[in-house]
Amino acid sequence: QVLLVESGGGLVQAGGSQRLSCAASGLTFSSYVMGWFRQDPGKEREFVAGVSRSGEGTDYADSVKGRFTISRDNAKNTVYLQMNSLKPEDTALYYCAAKSGSLVIRRVRAYDYWGQGTQVTVSG
Repeated sequence: QVLLVESGGGLVQAGGSQRLSCAASGLTFSSYVMGWFRQDPGKEREFVAGVSRSGEGTDYADSVKGRFTISRDNAKNTVYLQMNSLKPEDTALYYCAAKSGSLVIRRVRAYDYWGQGTQVTVSG
């Protein structure tokens, strides 16, 4: 059984930083592209960032480019999202997801496995 478990969410002031983690089990982690997505109530889930299987390739949504950094540790089966200079519009439920294949893709339906999400709320 594949499990993706996010952690690190919470309440933060605008301008602050937060680091999300996603621990994976039940899959060969290094064989999967990993992504972070977010969703506000009433809105569609949107791509935030993605990282290649080796960790060398990354992609970011324009709205977070320069502020967020995605990384992975294949020895720990964990993917991270470092979020800096947070804005109120970053408030959302953040999900990590795993995708087979080698390409980092932004499309939600391309991802095979999903976590339950962790809430990030930016005040200010």
